[in-house]
Amino acid sequence: MNIESVKSLLCLFSGEDCADGYVQLISLAEDEIDSLLLPDADPNDIRLEFLCAALVNYRLAAIRSARDRRNITYAGKMLSHSDNSSPSAAASLLKEYLRLCSDLIGDLNFTFKNI
Repeated sequence: MNIESVKSLLCLFSGEDCADGYVQLISLAEDEIDSLLLPDADPNDIRLEFLCAALVNYRLAAIRSARDRRNITYAGKMLSHSDNSSPSAAASLLKEYLRLCSDLIGDLNFTFKNI
């Protein structure tokens, strides 16, 4: 996976100006995706970079929502959907890239069942 490409995609998905501060999250997501690859999957397929960035964006949205509880109700619903970093938007994006990469990765019913 091209980490610079993943960082650029993360900026696109999250609205961040620079993704250099998220290298650890990117590395964790890359390792997780690598562990899901089917034996005959091409580890250099560009779709995996999009999936990695979507996974990091999802985790980043979860971290942000945990930090800023003012935007979330007691039941966990977002009060403001004005930005694309909300956990629900990030989850939708991640689901779309998981679907796009379904021929490259193993069974996700266990790993990402609750997204």
